[in-house]
Amino acid sequence: MKQASVGFAFCGSYCTYEQVFPALKATAAQYKTVLPIILERGAETDTRFGAATDWIRKIEQATGRKVLKTIQEAEPIGPQKLLDVLVIAPCTGNTIAKLAAAIADTSVTMAAKAHLRNGRPVVLAVSTNDGLSGNAQNIGTLLARKNIYFVPFQQDDPVGKPTSLVADMTLIPETIDAALRGQQLQPLLK
Repeated sequence: MKQASVGFAFCGSYCTYEQVFPALKATAAQYKTVLPIILERGAETDTRFGAATDWIRKIEQATGRKVLKTIQEAEPIGPQKLLDVLVIAPCTGNTIAKLAAAIADTSVTMAAKAHLRNGRPVVLAVSTNDGLSGNAQNIGTLLARKNIYFVPFQQDDPVGKPTSLVADMTLIPETIDAALRGQQLQPLLK
């Protein structure tokens, strides 16, 4: 078991939870501590991709820890230096925009802000329909920001959704390892 403490935060993009969940399990199998976080909306929204309570139960079973679901629960991450690395997967366009603008108004963005104050890495696994349109500038801003690392990503449906980007969620554990060494996993674009 690796000794680093990993935060693993889920945003919206409920359609990718099934793709992210194996990466969460793989991370929990590799690292001694995996602290789960979920966006407030994710903690209360049932979708065609599953009931919120079922996802929370699965996440808690995979990590052996209670899911942090509020700003108040996420805020101590920074002052108490709870994490060595924070993963946000899936990281939606909304969260990308907030991170680029330094807005901390959700459990996930507060976790990122609190964690970044310690100069530690944040890993983003994008899943957004506007990555090559409205959020392109925000992704560019974050690519240039210190301590931000991306899980390699690609267009998920170039014909049907030409501006949509999604990370290769299978590369989350490898990206965590690279980020902990201060390196961006390459190639970034698949």
